[in-house]
Amino acid sequence: MSQGSTSEAASTADSSWFVQDRFGLFIHWGLYSMGARHEWLMHNEQIPVETYENRYFKRFDPDLYDPKLWAQAAGDAGMKYFVITTKHHDGFCLWDSEHTDYKVTHTPHGKCLLTPMIQAFRERGMRTGLYHSLLDWHHPDYVIDEFHGPYARLPKEKRDELNRGRDQKRYAAYLHAQTRELLTKFGQVDVLWYDFSFKRENNLGKGRDDWQSEELVKLIRQLQPKVMLTDRLDLNDQPIDFKTPEQTQPRGWVTVNGQKVVWEACQTLSDSWGYHRGEQNYRTVEQLLQTLIDCVSKGGNLLLNVGPTARGEIDERALDRLSGIGRWMKRHARSIYGCTAAPDDIQTPEHSRLTYNPTTKRLYVHLFSWPYKFMHLDGLAGRVEYAQLLNDGSEVGMGVDSWHASHMHQGANPSNTLSLRLPLTRPDVAVPVVELFLK
Repeated sequence: MSQGSTSEAASTADSSWFVQDRFGLFIHWGLYSMGARHEWLMHNEQIPVETYENRYFKRFDPDLYDPKLWAQAAGDAGMKYFVITTKHHDGFCLWDSEHTDYKVTHTPHGKCLLTPMIQAFRERGMRTGLYHSLLDWHHPDYVIDEFHGPYARLPKEKRDELNRGRDQKRYAAYLHAQTRELLTKFGQVDVLWYDFSFKRENNLGKGRDDWQSEELVKLIRQLQPKVMLTDRLDLNDQPIDFKTPEQTQPRGWVTVNGQKVVWEACQTLSDSWGYHRGEQNYRTVEQLLQTLIDCVSKGGNLLLNVGPTARGEIDERALDRLSGIGRWMKRHARSIYGCTAAPDDIQTPEHSRLTYNPTTKRLYVHLFSWPYKFMHLDGLAGRVEYAQLLNDGSEVGMGVDSWHASHMHQGANPSNTLSLRLPLTRPDVAVPVVELFLK
């Protein structure tokens, strides 16, 4: 698989597990969970650093935090890895970092949140991912810009005044020092999820020079060569471990310079990443499963987010969706794990998605809409040994009898088309799947 690089250097990252596991849990958790109205509330409401600290930092105490329950919910949903926000854009750290006082061990909670979380998820056999924000609206050396943060909307002269004495290179040294901590304190890290660069024309915004990205990657490869890095360090001329479309579904397999690459869509249950008390637009279990299936049908992964509460719980709305996904995955997981896009010569039926396991040579037809009696698959005539519904292993007949054939429109059943005889009643599952055993 090409990594989409124009550089001669090759990435050492190990993506073999990643393209097998396909489904992960994103966790956005921090002080913003207390505000309960979007993880960007510091920016959205232009809350000054001191006000944000006095309001939330001094009161953060997730007394109901039990990471074993989080890991159980994720594992039961069929997720194989997790990614936790070690530090989001507000600068607050969930571990006992040696390089800042703005950390959970200096809040009323007083204990590292990452160590027990990583242990709990590993005990469930899940791989570890660490999100780390490149932005830091709290750090005294992070240069304030007009794009993001609590002072972004101030007049330029006010921002210039606040920027006196700040040094972005000193901030980059802090970023690198915390990266070293994360890659040496918590054992094997499988994903390092940096977020994000925003370089603009006329040298505006922030990018590789502001993060010292080349040196940062060298440090990472030295400490943990196999870790997978996101594509957000503004290093698109170097090897890309995986692409990260956010809150969107690609129309096909993601490519770089015309070459297919490893990719993962990251999406939320509703509109926010952090806990949002008042949101009412949570997606249904069926919608979320269709998103996961669509990703795999295009050779990608899905990283699905939850935002725990300020007391340390995954709220009931999120648990309900994870539970529903888990009920489906219990009987349909083999249409996801180890699967990828179908061979190019097989046409996807209307209102369906195809996934394919090249090891077992099984093709999975995910039916987003239940057909009446027959489903027709172009390009599969003579290539299928057996067909069954995946939820219960019940046989699905292949071919049509002469009476039905005579009543079909001319050209609707060409010689290369496989016709499946489906039951009239749709299976009582979120997304029915037909499993085809290829010859």
